Amino acid sequence: MARTTQAVEVDGRVLALSNLEKVLYPQTGTTKAEVIAYYTQVAPILLPLVANRPVTRKRWPEGVAGQPFFEKNAPQGTPDWVRMVRLPVSGSTKARETIDFTLLDGLADLVWTANLAALEIHVPQWTVGPRGAVRGPDRLVVDLDPGPPAGLAECTEVAFAARERLAADGLETIPVTSGGKGMQLYAPISGRQDAMTVHAYAKRIAEELERAMPKLVVSRMTKALRPGKVLVDWSQNHPAKTTISPYSLRGRDHPTVAAPRTWDELEAGGLAQLEYDELLARLDTDADLLAPLLDASGPRLPAS
Repeated sequence: MARTTQAVEVDGRVLALSNLEKVLYPQTGTTKAEVIAYYTQVAPILLPLVANRPVTRKRWPEGVAGQPFFEKNAPQGTPDWVRMVRLPVSGSTKARETIDFTLLDGLADLVWTANLAALEIHVPQWTVGPRGAVRGPDRLVVDLDPGPPAGLAECTEVAFAARERLAADGLETIPVTSGGKGMQLYAPISGRQDAMTVHAYAKRIAEELERAMPKLVVSRMTKALRPGKVLVDWSQNHPAKTTISPYSLRGRDHPTVAAPRTWDELEAGGLAQLEYDELLARLDTDADLLAPLLDASGPRLPAS
């Protein structure tokens, strides 16, 4: 298929969008144009959640039937108006090895990213300042990853236990079905503690849940321990790790999304992952579910 381009103006920026008719999700016939339209519609609620967070893109140039790849560095041809931040490579043995991350400051940045067939947007729990200085994490994430035959029902049971445990430390949690197999719980925190303190706290909570629910929860990454259990993945709070952003599409057979949910939904049971059109239909009532994550007055985590 010959490459086609279309010039569009987005927030005063001119972008050359390519191959808009390309099918990225063969099972549903979802095209790149529809992917860009989805991200345009959720931009007002997605962009505040990723603001000042270095972005890792997961791209599917040939659609979800093809081979994806993760991309941290700004790709060749990145427009000069896309904001970048240069950060050291975590754990690198090479002196002064760095990555030029991009950030998503506005709708034009998001449309440019979607045009790269970057279906998934991954971000850390910390932000950077206006001059690129790394700040402390302003949110905690508890990632619930079920090992088959466990699924969302088992994740829901663990989620309620995690909510109760975190509430004892003053944390308000918000569930997000991941668009994949499991879910995440997010909690706003102060941003005044370093990432390794948050990481250690998350590990401690995961280990407590494992001791309290040994038949259902595992806190260790060992694959042999995971069938039929829910991994409480505390490692997502490490400063080098990223998590799928709420409202991001997923590179699955169907165009599922990381979708915020209510605790009432979890309690009702029968939870399923949402596709992008289902999420769009919920925006009138669900658009503010993650608003607490934007509150800059989250609590400090207790000392060990």
